[in-house]
Amino acid sequence: MGYHILFVEDDNTIAAGLIYAMENEGYIVTYCSEAATALKKSKELRFDLALLDMQLPDGTGRDIARVFGSRGIPVIYLTIVDDEDEIVRSLEGEAVDYITKPFRLRELLVRIKRSLPEKKEASDILRIGGAVIDTEAGKVYVGEMPVTLTALEYRLLLIFAENPSILLTREQLLERIWDISGDFVEDNTLTVYVKRLRQKLGDAVHITTVRGIGYRVD
Repeated sequence: MGYHILFVEDDNTIAAGLIYAMENEGYIVTYCSEAATALKKSKELRFDLALLDMQLPDGTGRDIARVFGSRGIPVIYLTIVDDEDEIVRSLEGEAVDYITKPFRLRELLVRIKRSLPEKKEASDILRIGGAVIDTEAGKVYVGEMPVTLTALEYRLLLIFAENPSILLTREQLLERIWDISGDFVEDNTLTVYVKRLRQKLGDAVHITTVRGIGYRVD
């Protein structure tokens, strides 16, 4: 997956040129011109970095930075505010970098690249259909949208992801879920888990029922 950047800027002229430049670098860019929209996107999508204007029509970049800082996601301020005290306060706080306008595009792109976290090793990422499992973080995504699973639902999805296109009997699945949970899992409960996975993952993952035997994910 490419790096996903939240870009918040109320000047459309600056935004258009910078979005084009970042996308040419291979980044996925979600653009917002207001703090409220950006905060909403921060709850819906997963980002690797936030590039924030300090002064926005309905708030400040700090309102957004606090959310990202609490998640350990790097924040870069891109602002007209060229004040030493403000710069120092930002760099000692939530920001990894502080860039004043006007800026040099190539320099900005280098600073973005330097600030991005290292991507996880491929072994930490499993793909199943249109879903992605971040095994290190224990999180599941469909596209960029996080999917909330219970511990046993997550374990069941992992089993399917580790055995693509393999017919798994109900007995095999029950045994492996039971091992991880430490509790007895009934046959009917497995049916419920599979149903919930289908509901939560939608068309992203196709779980085929092989009547009288078990399940297979193609």
